[in-house]
Amino acid sequence: MTKQSRISTAARDNLRNAVARVIESLAPALQIAIGAVAAYCFAHFVLQHPVPVLAVTVTITSLGFSRDARPRRILQTAIGMVLGIAISDFALSAIGAGIWQIGVVLLLVLLAARLFSGSSAFALTAGIQAMLVQLLPAPPGGVFVRSLDGVVGGLVALLVTALIPRDPRGLARTDAEKLFQIFTDALGSLVIALRDANIALADETLKRVRRSQPLVDNWRMSLDSAIAVARISPFLIKYRDDLRGQVRLMRGMDLATRNLRVVVRRVDFLIKDAIARPYLADLLEQIGEAAGTLQLGLTDAARLIDAQEQLAEIIHQLDPKRFGIADQVREASVLLLLRPMLVDLLCASGMSEEEARAELPVI
Repeated sequence: MTKQSRISTAARDNLRNAVARVIESLAPALQIAIGAVAAYCFAHFVLQHPVPVLAVTVTITSLGFSRDARPRRILQTAIGMVLGIAISDFALSAIGAGIWQIGVVLLLVLLAARLFSGSSAFALTAGIQAMLVQLLPAPPGGVFVRSLDGVVGGLVALLVTALIPRDPRGLARTDAEKLFQIFTDALGSLVIALRDANIALADETLKRVRRSQPLVDNWRMSLDSAIAVARISPFLIKYRDDLRGQVRLMRGMDLATRNLRVVVRRVDFLIKDAIARPYLADLLEQIGEAAGTLQLGLTDAARLIDAQEQLAEIIHQLDPKRFGIADQVREASVLLLLRPMLVDLLCASGMSEEEARAELPVI
């Protein structure tokens, strides 16, 4: 590939990623916009605050674009910012405004925010809110009007989270699809590598699966957020059982993906002798097909039973004696490493760990 071709490919990838980001951001951007307008309207028209800047900024910051949309996180963010605003308001009334007062207030707010949260970004956000209080002219009604605006912003953020949720189920499903994609792609690559003794392909597969943990982490965070929002949203309550079922699937896939990394490393080492292993390729191909069926269980719970039957049929084959390799340590080790991965996949399909282990052939 020429340098120009690489640049062109990179440009297309960047554009595709940018478009994907915009599409993924549509729901949270709409939620933030509605929340900011609602906070402004309530503070301005109901409470008669002329310029409710902090009601808007607290709403925007509390909601944010974070994957973590849990009400608890939103409430913590809002409380922290209101605390910074209140400290700044109190300082204005107690020691007045001035250059040294700005430094003192900022120091106090930053330390209070660090006490409240371990996030450095959160502390800076609280500090910015406090500085707005220090630098903007005091509104009619007294300095503590801005603290009230902050409370309004936090409450509106919570209300919007409950009444206009961001479809956290869809985000969790998207994250799950990404993990399943890399899982099945890795198995497909291993099938080819084992049949052709393709060391380069095995090396590349190993690099890819080593980067898979963030996908698991994203799925876990999306599910946590979806379940938390479902507790307070009247529109998502009916999905709580489905979401809990997806937690079981996520935990099983997390462990299976960890075991897959070990399998890929072992296969990468095994085929350095340039000998094809078609029987291992056939096994991994079957596992890939079962994983594809398991993926369909994200939207159709009945497919989990189908996946369970496929996986049970595969796990019964995982005996080195079946393939005449019981005395070949290098090859048998790969087969034995598939056993815990199949147990994890069976657990993901809904089987208990005890039941899954009982399916293992005695060796």
